[in-house]
Amino acid sequence: MAGKSIVKNYLYNLIYQILILILPLVTASYLARVLGATGNGIYSYTYTIVNYFVLFGSLGISLYGQREIAYVQDDKTKMKKIFIELVTFRFITIFIASIIYYFAFMRTGDYSVYYRILFFYLIAAAFDISWFFQGIEDFKKTVIRNVVVRLTSVALIFIVVKQESDLSKYLAIYAFADLIGNISLWFYLPKYFKGVKVQNIDLVKQIPLIVLLFIPQITNKIYNMLDTTMLGKIIENKAETGYYEQSQKIIRVLLTVVTSLGTVMVPRMASMFANGEKEKINEYMKKSFNFTYLLSFPIMLGLIAISKDFVPWFFGPGYNKVILLMNIITPILLLMGLANIIGTQYLLPTKRQKEFTISVVAGIIVNFILNYIMIKLWQSVGACIATVISQIVVDGIQIYYVKNEINMKNMFKLCYKYVFASVIMFAFCLLVQLIMSGIISVVVQIIVGIIVYFGILILYKDEFVYLLLDKLRTKFMAVLSRK
Repeated sequence: MAGKSIVKNYLYNLIYQILILILPLVTASYLARVLGATGNGIYSYTYTIVNYFVLFGSLGISLYGQREIAYVQDDKTKMKKIFIELVTFRFITIFIASIIYYFAFMRTGDYSVYYRILFFYLIAAAFDISWFFQGIEDFKKTVIRNVVVRLTSVALIFIVVKQESDLSKYLAIYAFADLIGNISLWFYLPKYFKGVKVQNIDLVKQIPLIVLLFIPQITNKIYNMLDTTMLGKIIENKAETGYYEQSQKIIRVLLTVVTSLGTVMVPRMASMFANGEKEKINEYMKKSFNFTYLLSFPIMLGLIAISKDFVPWFFGPGYNKVILLMNIITPILLLMGLANIIGTQYLLPTKRQKEFTISVVAGIIVNFILNYIMIKLWQSVGACIATVISQIVVDGIQIYYVKNEINMKNMFKLCYKYVFASVIMFAFCLLVQLIMSGIISVVVQIIVGIIVYFGILILYKDEFVYLLLDKLRTKFMAVLSRK
């Protein structure tokens, strides 16, 4: 485990997470014209339906499997036993979900032909073993596979999907790309299990553990979808939902940058917990807090600074309200970054899913109540305010649960230099706005902001910045030596 790089795994995961957020933006404009509103509506509806079956058929095995494999990654016999149990269990649950899906949607109906195509997307979920490679901290294989699959899918969309009647082709591209991509990972398995024999396969003992971890995952998904659902139901003017959704698109991309470390840290934390390495856990927690502060504060203030010029350029005319929504929602970058550290990186790997679930359920309840009140009063603005407040509740509960294990006071003290550097950076960005406007202003603000922010951190001798500079220097010297 010592030879595995968290930085490399983070970068692999970050590249993929940003890719799956950006590629839909690349194809959205094209598909809107080619498939039309009706075609896109049918796709969105049928794809959502099949995803419910994927969610319940998978039963959260991916996160559970990643954690359990991480616990025993140094014992190949135990690792293979867990792998066989979980793969068998997922095949059974996907099979059950497939039967229900067949009788409910595939036999008859206006969209039955599309549901039949998407059936292969459901089957693809049964062959998904990316959780195994994440558990052994080998993110390179899954990310390369996923990048190839996604890029191939986008290329095929532009080549094959030419008119509204090509909706079936569009669905088939995504369904079969996922199936082929998932099956391709199985060819790596002999390397890990060759000559390893296991006995006493026990599926029954895994069921309560899987279900226990499935509950926080499904509540987390409901929590993330609640704002848009309630906004669409309460407000007749669907433009408000559109404004909110557009502001969320930008936030999601930036949030990925802040939280992608969580996916990488889960197996590392789980492994250290299994080995009783409490001091190392606290050390890595400190690094995670430092990393989150390093990114979240400048991104928050930087986004507020550039939003006035960025939104009209990126979204076009008629989206000025998105500027206000983005400014209100930006604290979510820090809040969800902290929740990612405490909840995803600590509570779940250390088998504290009960506490994690309580925090998320509390967030759902608060969010529902505040949405019901605030959306009626302030529409999309109310939804943004409700989101920020409910996330504060989630963070507060999680902090309460770990206060005796993690010195939160010391963790919060780590942020002072990042706050200071971000405020100075923000002031310089505002000065740029006084001189110029438009997309040129956005580009200049970003460049000036980066120089000022990291310049101040260099003066502070920040360990993360110096580590980055050291790695760049090493890479540069290696290139020179090869020449």
